[in-house]
Amino acid sequence: MTGTQKRKNYILDTNVLMHDPWCFKYFVGNNVYIPVTVLEELDHLKARDGLAGYQAREAVRTLHRTIDGRGAEFVGDGLELPDGVRLKVAFVKDGGKALPFREQTGDNDILVCAVEIKREDADVETILVSKDVCLRIKAEVAGIVSEDYETDKIKTDELYSGYTEFGMAQDKIAKIYDDGQKPPRNVELLPNQFAQITNKSDPEHSVVARYDGNKLMPLRYEKHSAWGLRPLNLEQKMAFELLMDPSVPFVSITGGAGSGKTILATAVALEKVMEQHEYRKIVFVRPTVPAGNDIGYLPGTEEEKLRPWMGSFYDAIDMLMSSDKDSGKNKKAKRTEDGFQVDQFIEDFRKRGVFEIKTFTYMRGRTITDAIVIVDEAQEITPHLVKLMLTRAGESAKFIFLGDPSDNQIDNVLVDSKSNGLVYVVERMKHHGITGHVTLKQVERSELASLAEKSL
Repeated sequence: MTGTQKRKNYILDTNVLMHDPWCFKYFVGNNVYIPVTVLEELDHLKARDGLAGYQAREAVRTLHRTIDGRGAEFVGDGLELPDGVRLKVAFVKDGGKALPFREQTGDNDILVCAVEIKREDADVETILVSKDVCLRIKAEVAGIVSEDYETDKIKTDELYSGYTEFGMAQDKIAKIYDDGQKPPRNVELLPNQFAQITNKSDPEHSVVARYDGNKLMPLRYEKHSAWGLRPLNLEQKMAFELLMDPSVPFVSITGGAGSGKTILATAVALEKVMEQHEYRKIVFVRPTVPAGNDIGYLPGTEEEKLRPWMGSFYDAIDMLMSSDKDSGKNKKAKRTEDGFQVDQFIEDFRKRGVFEIKTFTYMRGRTITDAIVIVDEAQEITPHLVKLMLTRAGESAKFIFLGDPSDNQIDNVLVDSKSNGLVYVVERMKHHGITGHVTLKQVERSELASLAEKSL
C-alpha cells in the first residue's frame, strides 16, 4: 500500500478462512475483522468429518498460531501483523436490528458486524468478503460493499491446455527425429508442452512433438501400451506421454466426462507398479464432497466408507481387466472361473500394500515415497489442499491430478471454476520442467456420452 492509499476495513466470512486459512495476511495495509460468529461457526465445524472438518480445523490452528498469547490485542485494538495488516475480532452489538432480514442466522450476524463497523468507522470503506453468493447479495441489500475472495483465483479466461499448433519447414521437422529441433523464434513454449506441427509445404501432413525446455523432441511412448490400453486420440497420446515418463513427477489432466482421464491414469499406474515394478504402490485419493451426508455418516471402516466415493477407480480397473484388447498377459491369474471381481481384486492387493484408497483427511503428516498417487475430482479441492497434497511427495513419487474444472462439475461451495485447486496448480506449475499438463477434449466413452457432453 502506498502513502496515498487509504486503509480499508475487510470483514471475512467463515468460508473464506476455510478456503484459505492464511487469507488475512494478503490484505496488505488494511484492517481485517473476523466476526465472533465466524469463530463460533469454525468451532462447530471443526468436529465434522471429511473436508469441511479438516478445513475448519486448519483455520482454527492458523488463527491460534497467529494470535499466540496476544488475545487481548485481538479483542482490543487489533493484532499488528506483517505488511501493515491489523487483525481484529468483531462482536455483534445490536442483535440484528440494523438489518432488514428477520431470521437470526450466522450470515445475518456477520452482516450486522459489517453494518456496525461501517457505522462506527464511516470515513473508511468497509467491504464484506465471502465466497457465498447469497450472503454477498444480502450485503448489497444492506448497503455493504461485498466481494469474493480473489487472491488465488486464476486471472485468465482460458486454462492452459498443454499443447499448441504452428507450422515448420519439412527439413526442420525432419531434425526433430534426429537430435531435436529448436522451435520457431516467434513461438513461445513451456517445458513439456506439446506441439502439433504442420508441414508448410504440405499442409495435409503434420507431426506431434514435445518441448523439453530446449528443443522439440519426438514422442517416446507413441507405440507403447499400458495394461493393454492404447491412447485413442491425439490428446490422449499427449497425456499418455507425460504419464509414462518417470522424469515428470507431476501430471495434471483435465477434461469432461468420458474423455479418458481416469482410465489412462489407472492403466499407466497398473503397468508401472504391477508389470514394470517401477513404483511400489498406487495411492488413490479422492475428495469427499457430498451432495448430502458427509463421509462420517457412512458405516464401517475407512475403506468401507470410501468405497462409494471411489467408483471411478473401480470402473476403470473393471474396464481394463474386462477388455479384450490385451492378449491375456496382464490378466493371468487375475480372473476366477466365475469371472473377474473388481472388489476382490482391489481388496487382495490392498491387503498386500499395493493399493491404498485414501481421502485428504488422512494425508496430514504423511510422506509418500516410491508410489503413483492418483488424485481424482481435483476440481473439488482448494489451493490450500493442493499444497497439502503435493508437499506429501517423497522420493520416487509421481502425482497425477485429474478433474473437470467447469462450474457444473463442482459441488464444493468454497471453490469455483477460477479458484479451485486443479486450475490453481495447473497455472502455478506449468513453467517447471518436472511438471506437465494436457486438456482432453474428445469424449471416448460412447456416442451417447459424447452427444450429452456436447448438447446438454
